[in-house]
Order: sequence, then structure tokens, then C-alpha cells
Amino acid sequence: MLQHRPHTTVVLAMSADGKIADFKRSPARFGSRVDKAHLEKQIAASDAVLFGAGTLGAYGTTLTVSDPTLVRLRAQAGKPPQPVHIVTTHSANLNPEIHFFQQPVRRWLLTTTAGAVSWKGRLQTLSSTLGNEVEECPSEFEQILVFETPAREIDMPAALKHLATLHITRLVVLGGGKLVASLLELDLIDELWLTVCPVILGGNTAPTPVDGKGFLPNLSPKLQLLEVNTVEQEVFLHYRLQRPAD
Repeated sequence: MLQHRPHTTVVLAMSADGKIADFKRSPARFGSRVDKAHLEKQIAASDAVLFGAGTLGAYGTTLTVSDPTLVRLRAQAGKPPQPVHIVTTHSANLNPEIHFFQQPVRRWLLTTTAGAVSWKGRLQTLSSTLGNEVEECPSEFEQILVFETPAREIDMPAALKHLATLHITRLVVLGGGKLVASLLELDLIDELWLTVCPVILGGNTAPTPVDGKGFLPNLSPKLQLLEVNTVEQEVFLHYRLQRPAD
């Protein structure tokens, strides 16, 4: 029986005071090599990764599976070397010349009707600017997925249900905080992996793992701690979301 949506896991590194980036929203590079290897392992176990335009804009790239052992395990499971990398954005205000579009991954765009129109217009502008060179600039998405609510926001439940029909059974969410907040509010998250790193960033505008409006205590998502691992100065916390039936 086809499941109604992918099993969805959030994987984020944060400072000891709960920030995923500094107040300038710079790329978060405070995690260790162990944390990066942990993230790569989670990505390798997925069929697709999902992240917001802000996260992509901060880094300009996505993390690919490079460990030969992980690539081999994916091949043995009948999977391609890399999972699908899905960017979600309402406006699709993306720079088509960032390095992400040259990385060896399948790229999908999850957006609104207006976002799809905007992105195609950007590509046409790029084509006019580059002329014949546009063929050497693969700034395109393999699929543009448009799922829209009556309020013209991205319809995440419908989008995830559609991903399940495309054999996406395990989805990893890489941020940012607004995306995670929206998925939690819609009860679309199953697990979280949070790495606590030995640094304090501070700042009342610095992003957290869950931004958005926030939750009142009696309505807040409840977690069950599954495991705690400490490696040198970092703590790896693994939670699952508790459902009413639990």
C-alpha cells in the first residue's frame, strides 16, 4: 500500500544557545567533520532532500553524497548515487548562476504558480544574456512541482503526498527554520536529528531550528528522545514526534 507521504526527518546543527546561523544569516560552518559525516549519512539514507531558498542562498550549494561506502550502499539498494534535491520557495527568486546548478544532482523546484512563472522568466533572461552559451549552463530543474493553497501559498500536504507517488519514501529536511516550522505546524515531521555544537551565537534575529509564529505550550509538538550520542564536544540528539495515538 502506498504511504500517504514520505517519512520525513529534519537534520540540523545548532549552537549551544539554539541558533542555526548567526544574526547575519551567514552559512553555518560551526559543525565538525563528524557532524558533516553524520549529515551525509542521513542524506544518503534518503530518497530526496528538501530545503528552502534561504538555505540555498546562504550556501550556494547542496551537500552531496561523496563517501564511497555510502555511494556503494545506495547502489546496492538500487538507488542512484544522489537523492533528489528539492528547493522549496514561494517566489522562486533564485540565482540561476550559483554553483548548485552545476552540481551532479537531480534538482526539483517546489513552488507556487507565480514562482514557476518567475523562474521560467529568469531562465529566459539568462538565455538571452548568454546566447549560445546557455547550453553550457544547466540552470534548470528536472521537475517544477506546483502545489498551491487557495491563499496562493505552497500546499505542503499535497506536495508531500505527491512525492510519495514518485517513490520518495524517505525525505530529509535541511532547513531553514521557517520551513521546519511550517512542516511541524502541519504535522508533517516524523523525526529530528539535532547536533548541539560548542559555540554560542546569540542575537535576537539569528534563526533557530524552528522559526515562524511559535507554539503555545499546550499546543506545542511533543517529542520522544530516541538516542543521545556525544562525540568529542558535540551532542547528537535524535527525537521522534509523538502523535496522539502514542
